Amino acid sequence: KSQMSKAEKAIITALCMIYKDDRILLQNKVSGWVGLTFPGGHIEKEESFVLGIKREIFEETGLLINNPKLCGLKQFQTEDDERYIVIFFKTNEFKGELKSSDEGEMVWMKRSELNENNVAKGFLDTLKVFDDDNITELMYERHKTDDEFEWILKFY
Repeated sequence: KSQMSKAEKAIITALCMIYKDDRILLQNKVSGWVGLTFPGGHIEKEESFVLGIKREIFEETGLLINNPKLCGLKQFQTEDDERYIVIFFKTNEFKGELKSSDEGEMVWMKRSELNENNVAKGFLDTLKVFDDDNITELMYERHKTDDEFEWILKFY
């Protein structure tokens, strides 16, 4: 009797909320997920998640972060049926000189300044997971309707 593999294809990325008082550090992304969002990126094969987010943050912001705390995740299936996982970290421990990258300009922003018009699609939903200790996961579930897929947002 053959054993079905439990393995699946996955893309693993991470984002980090760097905060100071009532301000958070955001990247005004110019391609892909356009608009204000948290800096981050792909975790490389065989790379530690923590070291991966530290590397991505340094590449995109010039900052060295310390003690990033795991605070949740987001996931959905891609069109190629890969599980796309975004690991969420946050920290208020950082040093270095802030710089921007070709991914987008880095800006410190007060939470009160955030609105639907300037943030990336889905950012405010993502922010809920970072902020609410009772929410661990944001998942976009695919539901087939006729010939199309409908995305249902779920918090767990």
